Amino acid sequence: MAHVPLKISEGAKFSRIYALGAARGSLSVTNDDIAGPIDSSDEWIRQRTGVITRKRATKDVTAADLATEAAKEAIAKAGIKPEQIDIVLISTISNTVQTPSMAALVADRVGATPAAAYDISAACAGYTYGIAQADSFVRSGLAKFVLVIGAEKLSEIVEPTDRSISFLLGDGAGATIVGPSDFPGISPTVWGSDGSKWDTIGMTNTLIEYRDGQGTIAWPTLHQEGQTVFRWAVWEMAKVAQKALDEAIHLAAALKSELCIGTALEEAALTQHGMGLGSYIDVDRVKQDMRATGNALLDRASATAVAAGCTPQRILIESDTKRLANMIVDAANQWNADLLVMGTHGRRGFERLLVGSVAEHVIRIATTSLMLVREA
Repeated sequence: MAHVPLKISEGAKFSRIYALGAARGSLSVTNDDIAGPIDSSDEWIRQRTGVITRKRATKDVTAADLATEAAKEAIAKAGIKPEQIDIVLISTISNTVQTPSMAALVADRVGATPAAAYDISAACAGYTYGIAQADSFVRSGLAKFVLVIGAEKLSEIVEPTDRSISFLLGDGAGATIVGPSDFPGISPTVWGSDGSKWDTIGMTNTLIEYRDGQGTIAWPTLHQEGQTVFRWAVWEMAKVAQKALDEAIHLAAALKSELCIGTALEEAALTQHGMGLGSYIDVDRVKQDMRATGNALLDRASATAVAAGCTPQRILIESDTKRLANMIVDAANQWNADLLVMGTHGRRGFERLLVGSVAEHVIRIATTSLMLVREA
């Protein structure tokens, strides 16, 4: 049978999180404020949850308001325009209406229209579900930038006397911009569900029951079977977390290798100049020494890397924002460096130039105060 040739979407090889935004309610609610109605104490709540205070919103602030505030911050920090956003996803169970979606409202408020927009009703897991979908959308070519938001005003649906859950909940929103990347920024997703625990966390009544109860049925609020949820979280979530780590191990191994190489280089360079870790590297002096002594410094760095279990690579030292990006590019081409090491204060413009000319990866590792750039 003949098939009509169809064009398919193609996206970036990798995706990453560009920026974060957040918003919280303006009211601070302490454990003492909550302890009375549930016949508890500040000590009891702290011991079981670690929570000391939580933020809740005033009556005139909705979850959509919190979502909008968080989204605007994320967009501004990401350095993109709202109209560049192709999809808006909001994880929430706090929308005040069944339809339309909160995502559509927030998309309009932040100027992302006509981006596709829909809500995700997966409660606690919803935000991670959204990140998983955003990663897929970017890599499939369905979107370039995705705005992912988790927003809740749970104070509207909590019973102050419910000892199982009322002390846990607050009001707030978190937002993320996910977009294309030249390196892996989001590892493989491990997700799922267990419908057999459907009634373990949920609402005390349905809206239909509340409507038809003619005042005899209370407003639906959140409730959980505390011990069941605790056991499931401790045992089952640990397995899922381990599986997620196993799925991402190749990425972790790559970062570990680059971390070792960067540390090895730093140790070798500083040792040669009689300085300790954390000291300023005299770049010009190091470069002169390298030209005069050949690969002595590189060999020393490679030996240190091997001792740390890393594969040795040829390395080039370069300075931070005091050097022009074209000097870095010229030096990289001249010395055929496999790694560029540049201070973490290097400007984002440098990163873009490097990625477009001699490198495919720019990775910041704060623990070594280095930026590692792998040559394409």
